Amino acid sequence: MLKPLLIEIGVEELPAVPLLKELKNIEKKYAQILEKNSLLGEFQFYYTPRRLVIWHNEFQTHQADSVEEFFGAPVDVAYKDGVATPAALGFAKKCGVELAEISKAQKGGKEVLYYKKDVKGRETTALLEEIIKTWIHSLDFGKSMRWGSLSESFIRPIRWINVLFGDELVDVELFGVHSAKHTFVHRISNFEAKQISGTKEYFEVLKAGGVTLFPDVRRESILANFASLEKEYGVQIEIDEDLLDEVVAITENPTALLGSFDEAFLRLPPEVIITSMKEHQRYFPVFKEGKLINKFCVVSNALTEDFSKVVEGNERVLRPRLADGLFFYDNDLKNGLSTKGLEKVVFMKGLGTVADKIERERKIANTLFNKYNPHAKREDLDRAISLAKADLTSEMVYEFTELQGLMGGYYAREQGEAEEVAIAITEQYLPDGEESALPSTLLSAIVAMSIKLDTLLAMFSINQIPTGSRDPFALRRAVNGLLRITKEHQLEFDIVESLKELSAGYEAMDMQKLENFFLERIKQYFRVNPSIVEAVLASGERELLKLAKKIEALETMVNSEGFSESFSTFKRVANITKDIDLEQEMSVSSELFEEKAEEVLYARYSEVLACGYSSYEEELDALLGLKPELDAFFEDVMVNAEDEGVRNNRKALVASIYKSILKIADIKEVSI
Repeated sequence: MLKPLLIEIGVEELPAVPLLKELKNIEKKYAQILEKNSLLGEFQFYYTPRRLVIWHNEFQTHQADSVEEFFGAPVDVAYKDGVATPAALGFAKKCGVELAEISKAQKGGKEVLYYKKDVKGRETTALLEEIIKTWIHSLDFGKSMRWGSLSESFIRPIRWINVLFGDELVDVELFGVHSAKHTFVHRISNFEAKQISGTKEYFEVLKAGGVTLFPDVRRESILANFASLEKEYGVQIEIDEDLLDEVVAITENPTALLGSFDEAFLRLPPEVIITSMKEHQRYFPVFKEGKLINKFCVVSNALTEDFSKVVEGNERVLRPRLADGLFFYDNDLKNGLSTKGLEKVVFMKGLGTVADKIERERKIANTLFNKYNPHAKREDLDRAISLAKADLTSEMVYEFTELQGLMGGYYAREQGEAEEVAIAITEQYLPDGEESALPSTLLSAIVAMSIKLDTLLAMFSINQIPTGSRDPFALRRAVNGLLRITKEHQLEFDIVESLKELSAGYEAMDMQKLENFFLERIKQYFRVNPSIVEAVLASGERELLKLAKKIEALETMVNSEGFSESFSTFKRVANITKDIDLEQEMSVSSELFEEKAEEVLYARYSEVLACGYSSYEEELDALLGLKPELDAFFEDVMVNAEDEGVRNNRKALVASIYKSILKIADIKEVSI
């Protein structure tokens, strides 16, 4: 039999960020608990800032009857000379029956002790309290709190519980609160508990009380409001998805409203205004024709016909935030960019100060400048490196740490630094995420690479190497950034030779560990069949730009029509050469050929070698194009000829072909 089931856990206002971080696990954890209790079925999870809700349109009233099977020790161990051993007696005790009720069965080719027990399913109402408790206690929101005299903790105090199975209340006690047939609606609508008769009325009461239970509906309502405001005022509202998720999580009755601020504040860099609005107030910035204007969009949770007071209140709150920002900005412009004081700021124990880090970055930057020879002035590079950290002492960055670098770029322009310098300071931390923009100039790329490389080398020099999921200094992100920069700007960077050269100014470190760290990130970075990356790495290639090109070339080949047929041929080539030292020079003599197939293969291979290729893809395609000649060779020629000279010559021919392929990838490592 099936009945609807409603579980509502009422709480004080939930903080949005911890809730959203755990959101992907909430349904999964509940489903696992249901499965463990043999009650798994379809359900929906809903949330507002004041409630966590599980809804089953249909839920089993009983667990299904089941059969439990128990397998014990082998019979020859359970009985000795016809007498039961402790193994047999212990098995019977475990099953909760007399030894005479134990039978025998075959398992793994042996006769073992066996017992089968029919288990009658329990009523759902007898299980629900434990299911709910297990689920609630499994949720991990990071920090939790205790209230009253309770020893248990949760993200916020639980204030009511409503568990309805059909229209019947299920008795549940959680954190000292007992379930009741009531709920709470929007506070502006009513402060008191609202009694409900059953599951159908629950949804009606919430709707009438100003609560939009479904997060998707709240999201759609907000977006519809945005669209309406944009059309009415001819503006564009910037939709930050993370901020939108937060707003959905903190509202029960969302309404988007347009507010404004004094136009004088537009003298601030747009990022300062946007950061102040988003981080402090959860406002959405508003643009017109691509330019930030003196308006903002706030999503109100109020229930009212007149939102003018709500708009006025939010405008009043934003003004001092922006006034503070303007005060900091003007002070910073007056003081100018200066690195004075950074010699007293410790970067990391064992690595000196921020001023010391700047000097290490300068050495790396000059080495890269010599290597890549950008069309830029060396003095611009030196100036960018010198001033990159200068805004750390500014009042604005002290208030908005996430604007470090960005503000330095603005201040550099204001004090007359070259545009190349200002751009490099602004872009010094790019890329700072998977979808992030990249440094736009080669000079910026060198500065960004220098900062990332110093952090990597410095941390490895004091053995601060990421373990497990821990990476407090974002070293994995630094490697990803280097991969993206070198590819974007077509810069060669060998992770063995280049890192060895750059590490000269640091304490001795395990360079193999650093290389392995890069290799692990490379394996994660490329979104291709992992064996393709393994095959290219197995070739010994360690230059990042060539690695990327070779991986792309091999992926194209692997995904091409007919590769599986070629693969079997070249795997045979690999097997023949597995005992040959491919590091040595391969000497092939046409005078030792005895079969036509040898001559044909050698001639075609020589043609392939003689050609010039504009890409690894072309070269690999040509080498794999030797398949017909190789197949004929394997069909007509006995590689392991009796004559040692002929045998070695044939192996050298096959090994030469494989060695040419191996310059791009060890193709036998590919899994298809």
